[in-house]
Amino acid sequence: MRPELRVVGEVPSDVDAIGSVVASPQAHPEAGYLAAVGFSGKAGESATLPGSPMRVVVGDCDPRRLGAAFARAVKRHRSAAFLVPEDCAVGPFAEAALLASYRFSKYKSAAEESALERLDLVTSQASAALDRARVVARAVGLARDLVNEPGGVLTPQVFAERAAEIAATTGLEYEVWDESRIAAERLGGLLGVARGSTQAPRLVRLAYRPDMADHATIALVGKGITFDSGGLSIKATNFMVDMKYDMAGAAAVVGAMSALRDLTCPTAAVAWLPLTDNMSGGDATRLGDVLRTRNGVTIEVRNADAEGRLILADALALAAESQPDAIVDIATLTDAVPMVIGRRYAGLAGNDEAWIARIAAAARRAGELVWPMPLDGVERKMLDSKVADVVNATGNRYGQSAVAALFLKEFVPDGLPWAHLDIAGPAFADEDDGELTAGGTGYGVRTMIELLMSPDGARTP
Repeated sequence: MRPELRVVGEVPSDVDAIGSVVASPQAHPEAGYLAAVGFSGKAGESATLPGSPMRVVVGDCDPRRLGAAFARAVKRHRSAAFLVPEDCAVGPFAEAALLASYRFSKYKSAAEESALERLDLVTSQASAALDRARVVARAVGLARDLVNEPGGVLTPQVFAERAAEIAATTGLEYEVWDESRIAAERLGGLLGVARGSTQAPRLVRLAYRPDMADHATIALVGKGITFDSGGLSIKATNFMVDMKYDMAGAAAVVGAMSALRDLTCPTAAVAWLPLTDNMSGGDATRLGDVLRTRNGVTIEVRNADAEGRLILADALALAAESQPDAIVDIATLTDAVPMVIGRRYAGLAGNDEAWIARIAAAARRAGELVWPMPLDGVERKMLDSKVADVVNATGNRYGQSAVAALFLKEFVPDGLPWAHLDIAGPAFADEDDGELTAGGTGYGVRTMIELLMSPDGARTP
């Protein structure tokens, strides 16, 4: 990803812009000018000072907001340098600068691209952190690229092909199941959702195994609905327009997996990606139909727009069969989470408090926001069906995110630590904000990488 990052001991003579932190603009030699342009030193705020090279001052804040604010301020310049404070971690700064420079302009006739080709970080800190920042930012960018593709382009088959290409170039094992293999493997939830589409479903399995013999294995499950019309429970236009992002969970898993070999990750990871779109064709699953999933559990379909949990049911059962030490699923599952806690947070639930705590800690270190969701506020009997083992939707408007997580729990054996990340809010952004850019955000990539790379993540929960 652009720009090229370097750690240097002093400001190079050929840079077009120089940046620094100003926490107290009143004490700055050009305080009057800063006051005139309205610079107050707030977190993430920036202002330019006259002169050559251009000088940029940024309000005091955490390294991520600093990196993002500076990258945006100098995007029209070819080269820039930033005087990194000693208490500012260079890795998160660099990662955010790269992510803020991301653009998806494939379909723009005249795209506005960042002109920044080189960013020099003036610091005495070691440059090793830049290597990780580059790898992580590339992984997030990959996930963003997948999410930003139109649903008519990134069909299940195309997604599977791209996942296989990424796996081949990043040292991962991979396997792609076509529709006949999916049927042979008894993935009734995935087949049921796919029935209304002319696009055949796919199931992708990716695996990374570290070189050391003693390691834990974590299973990652990503929801891959490449476009969600709601099926026969069709969505209104304003709720459907961005539904190309309903595969953001699968995209995040692909992005995270792509980084593990380059980072020499100590934890093994096996990923399961069920891929289909949810359309309303002539043979679409009808309300009241019963689907039989991989582990034999039968599901009465009461809402065709509650399809993500149907494909995740099969993938979770497969993940459990692979006998990992723990499972994480990540999915744009319910609108209820962002309605309660906003667009920046993911909901986090699960069956093991220690595993949930480790994921929450990894998210904090990665700079991504999660909020725990209790499952004991809803009752299992809400999922009871008169004709099958469970229903996929209750019709009760209370606690819908927890109900969805409780449904997923049905497909994880007792005693196997499992956690669920509902990323319906943070997976897509309406506008640029800090290191996020409008469109797919790649949310979850950094959390999963941090979890797998950390000592806690490498041990059995």
